[in-house]
Formats: sequence, structure tokens, C-alpha cells
Amino acid sequence: MTTDERPLDREQAPVEADSIEEPVEDAPRKKRHLPVWQETLLLLAVALVLAVVIKALFVQAFYIPSESMEPGLVKNDRILVQKVSYWFGGTPQRGDVVVFEDPDNWLGAPDAGPTNPVTKVMAKIGLYPEGGHLVKRVVAIAGDTITCCDDQGRISVNGEALDEGGYVADEKGVECNGPMTGNCDWTAGPVPEGHVFVMGDNRGHSADSTRHMCLESETDCTKNPYVDVDLVVGKVFVLVWPSDRFGWVGRPDSFADVPDAE
Repeated sequence: MTTDERPLDREQAPVEADSIEEPVEDAPRKKRHLPVWQETLLLLAVALVLAVVIKALFVQAFYIPSESMEPGLVKNDRILVQKVSYWFGGTPQRGDVVVFEDPDNWLGAPDAGPTNPVTKVMAKIGLYPEGGHLVKRVVAIAGDTITCCDDQGRISVNGEALDEGGYVADEKGVECNGPMTGNCDWTAGPVPEGHVFVMGDNRGHSADSTRHMCLESETDCTKNPYVDVDLVVGKVFVLVWPSDRFGWVGRPDSFADVPDAE
């Protein structure tokens, strides 16, 4: 028997499994973090995109440019306008307080809005109120007829007198709720399709639809008192500044009983 053919020594110690060296796994690599300045720029970019999307689709900030909506909304108040209500064919309803683009130089001198470069940029992305817009209350919608005024000085829409004491300014010397024509005896409408008739709550100091009506005494009049609904940015839903006057802005009950136009 050769040496290579010798049987294994039975007394040889067996090799234990634990003594077998297993390959060492590589330690998990640490994730690399962006430098602080890059993270900051990324967060600013995301915030900017979100702000633009929110302004375009959901909410936008504005300010009250005049005293025309007193007493509820005072000059320089900051408000938020929501756009969701007018999605998918929704249109302004009677009683809504809306913001709309100047339809035909109603503002007179152009409202420059923000003048500081920083606030201009903020206005573009919806973080600062813009200029060039008006804020009024929708009094009548397509098909409606507006009449001023009954013996109590109330405006009527489709024959239904409006009790507007809850939001219209009470001013001495103003005889009715539609005085800006120079008298309290006028009729407007029917409102054309796709348009609204708007008025300020401070009826004696509001360059609204009543200021842009063609009166019977006027000849060759080309004024238009109606606002195209495509110019409406959205509905005011909250007064945010000053903080001590914070409050929600809703639709009053005054218009609940107005019948549909015939």
C-alpha cells in the first residue's frame, strides 16, 4: 500500500464549520448629502413651482384698492381669492364678492401695483397682492334685470327687492342703494349671457356697473356696465390683513329669494 493510499486517521480532529472563514461583506456606503447651499436652492425651486401652481389654479392674494367696498372691506385690506368655485363651468353667483380685471379702463389712471423689484417678483408668483384689478359684489347674472329703487331705497333684481342692510354702507345724504347714476330711478338689463352686473358695497363711492350705464339722457353712448365672466379671477373668501379684522367673506342671504330670469 502506498503512502497516498493510506486510510484517513480516524483520530484526526474533524474540521468544524465555525472555523471556516466566510467572505467579509463590504460595509454599507453612506449616502452623500447635497451641500447646504444646493439643498437650499432646491427647496427654493420647489417652493417657487408650488407658488406658481397655487396662484394659477387655487388661491391668489389681492388688496382692496379703494373705499368702494366699505364697510366690510377697507382700502389696503389684504384678501385671498379662491378659484376653485369657478372651475368646470362654474360662474359667479349673485352675492359673490369677486376680483376681476379692469374691463374697460374703469380704474381710470392705471394701477401700477407693486413697484419694488422684490414685491414685483412676489406678485408674479402670487405671494404679494397685484394691482390692476377691481373688487365688487355681483348683484345680477345673465338674464337678470336690475331696477332702482323702491320707496325704501332698495334695488330689485327680477322684481325681488334686496335687503342689503347687512353689508351696504349707511351714509347720510345717500338716498338709495344705487345713487351713482345721479338719481334713484333707473333700470339695467337684461344682463347679457356670459356677463355679470357688479356694485360696490359703499354705493355712494363706487365706480361700478352703475357708473358705466348709458342713461336715457345720453346719446351715442358706448359705455358697457357689464363685466365679462372671463375677466373674473375668483371669489374673495377671506380677509387676512390686518390681523385684528381677520374674517371669512361669504355670500349673504339677501339674494336667496331672487327668482330666476324669465
